[in-house]
Amino acid sequence: MATVGVPDHHESVSGTTTVRMGEPPLSLHGLSHVDARAQEFWRLPPDLIASLPEPYERLGRRPAGGRVRFATNATSFTVRLVLKTESVDPTMALPAAAGADVYIGAGMGARFVGQVAPRAYGYAGVPFEVSIVKGPGWETVTINLPRNEQIESLEVDLPPSARLTVAPSYRHAAPIVFYGSSITEGAAAPRPGAAYTSTVARWLDSDHLNYGFSGNAQGEQAVAAHIAAHDALTAFVLDYDHNAPTVEHLDLTHRPFFETVRAAHPDIPVLIMTRPEVDADPEDSARRRDVAMETFLTARADGDRQVWFLDGHELFGTVGREECTIDRLHPTSLGFHRMAVRVHAVLKRALNLN
Repeated sequence: MATVGVPDHHESVSGTTTVRMGEPPLSLHGLSHVDARAQEFWRLPPDLIASLPEPYERLGRRPAGGRVRFATNATSFTVRLVLKTESVDPTMALPAAAGADVYIGAGMGARFVGQVAPRAYGYAGVPFEVSIVKGPGWETVTINLPRNEQIESLEVDLPPSARLTVAPSYRHAAPIVFYGSSITEGAAAPRPGAAYTSTVARWLDSDHLNYGFSGNAQGEQAVAAHIAAHDALTAFVLDYDHNAPTVEHLDLTHRPFFETVRAAHPDIPVLIMTRPEVDADPEDSARRRDVAMETFLTARADGDRQVWFLDGHELFGTVGREECTIDRLHPTSLGFHRMAVRVHAVLKRALNLN
């Protein structure tokens, strides 16, 4: 069980009843644009959203990959969530698409303790909440924000005797950036913390940015430039071969996208992945894999020893593949877990972690 003390350099809040998202000591992660007064908690900044195709008006405002973190000695607390938007996702159950989940602890020791999610439609603007029993002692709490819906507010209620402080820093404070498809975004994980991106980052105790965009993520140079502009990254995972409209489009965009990020971050591990759901169209999947492999091989030939490749054909394994997707496309819990195990192993090796 991961525990923390009260850091001397952070001011603890004693007797707090309600603390709101966007206010200290709650810290926000995985979001590029935050304006709590305007109820804007977005993973892409407004200027980038405006420069991208129309679907990004919706997709860029999703908080997928976003997290609220804090540390507390409360033995119990309540999380209350209000969502601004409401939509139907045919690949995901309602609590999965619109719910947040709660973990206590850090790294491989983090444990899932509850989910706050609507149980019926008509939930936009309506508060729903969950009570969490934590146990005694100081621990880190992470709330993974919903994949699909924009957030109006999130509040944490604690007993009057409880104390609250800023969460300890991640082991890897610079984010891992994931860029890819609806699978990268988290479809159809049963809750946000079960997406392979969330799981890998949690196991590595790393901040992360989820730039998975359902039906989009087509190698846009504007997104590559946005990723490249980050001051520091722990690693970059390039995972968009599925969403390129054609193999030819992928061939035109894949290496330039990689090179834009690599030029700005010459020393970080870059993992090039291909899609896991290959069984529905093996020939097309193989052609796309070959394009991504060519980017990898070219980089290696140019002397890049921090570029890695993970073949999507291998992500689901050989036994029980039929149980790894819900529709021969989007992973089930089993599919996401198998992806996370493979990606974690590669990144752990790339980062020289024991």
